[in-house]
Amino acid sequence: MLKAGIVGLPNVGKSTLFNAVTRTRKAQAANYPFCTIDPNVGVVTVPDDRMEVLSKIAKTSVIIPAAIEFVDIAGLVAGAASGEGLGNKFLSHIREVDSIVQVVRCFEDADIHHVSGSVDPVRDIEVITMELILADLDVVRKRRERIAKEVKRGEKAAVAEDAVLAKLEPHLDAGKPGITLELSPEEKALSRPFFLLSDKPTVFACNVKEGDLATADQNPYVKKVREYVGQHLACEAVVISAQIESDLVDLAEDEAKMFLAELGVKESGVGQLIKATYQLLGLRTYFTAGEKEVRAWTIHVGDTAPKAAGVIHSDFERGFIKAETVAYADLVKCGSVAVAREKGLYRMEGKEYVVQDGDVLLFKFNV
Repeated sequence: MLKAGIVGLPNVGKSTLFNAVTRTRKAQAANYPFCTIDPNVGVVTVPDDRMEVLSKIAKTSVIIPAAIEFVDIAGLVAGAASGEGLGNKFLSHIREVDSIVQVVRCFEDADIHHVSGSVDPVRDIEVITMELILADLDVVRKRRERIAKEVKRGEKAAVAEDAVLAKLEPHLDAGKPGITLELSPEEKALSRPFFLLSDKPTVFACNVKEGDLATADQNPYVKKVREYVGQHLACEAVVISAQIESDLVDLAEDEAKMFLAELGVKESGVGQLIKATYQLLGLRTYFTAGEKEVRAWTIHVGDTAPKAAGVIHSDFERGFIKAETVAYADLVKCGSVAVAREKGLYRMEGKEYVVQDGDVLLFKFNV
């Protein structure tokens, strides 16, 4: 299962958000730095309204949604790359995740201590980003030193690797994150084993106060974050209120909707955050639907039918014959597989078929 790590400075709402996202009270949330040391882990289902519709068509009450894993990582501080605030340990936790959710404080509150003494979300983003860059720069330089002799001998693999490292080093040294360096697909493949922190897909969660959620688009801090991350980091920003989300944890679905409506908000920020993280990881969903259950399966963009079949079981991929498929929108329009088949919308696809988000599939295989 793919992992998304929740990071940020101390006291920005990371653990509160983790508890809300995972609907638990696993993470300690307190008004002092480093109240989280060992990472908390929780599995989160991906909201998808399509599953409810499919369950009615398939006449089943069993729904199994897609899921991703969220990891609550302790607060980073300036100097983390050189060991400040247990930084090396925390950076190693980030290295193990597939993407980053960086929580940024976008509210004033004299009762909640800010590690830098004032609220400035862009400065906070720059602090975290620079620590990731510095840690990556250290990795790149050490790797170049390690393969220097092989490069001198003209060994092909080492020469190719060093060429990528030679592009990364000045880029990182200029204070630019790895994710903003343009590399060819081949170069990206060579850089993947470095597990660079600043090369991980990132979404920024602007944490606002309860009363500011409905008008978050006018929040000057949120505006600054969106402008900065879009321009400098090519990333997306979503708005959440960690405190509201924490309050929603103990409410039933109907009660939660009423609570949000009273605040003038239609959708929980956590739902948007989970969806954004899922998209960020390059993940897509296909469905299987029958009388037994409707289930969402997670694949990567560009996966072919055999690869998608392998997500269910390796035997499905190994013995793949064909996939019977219908697009979600077509199935809903027709109301049943039988009608979709009559209209020629239910098709047979082979090994080269690239599965699309929302496809409803039935695999034929023989092992």
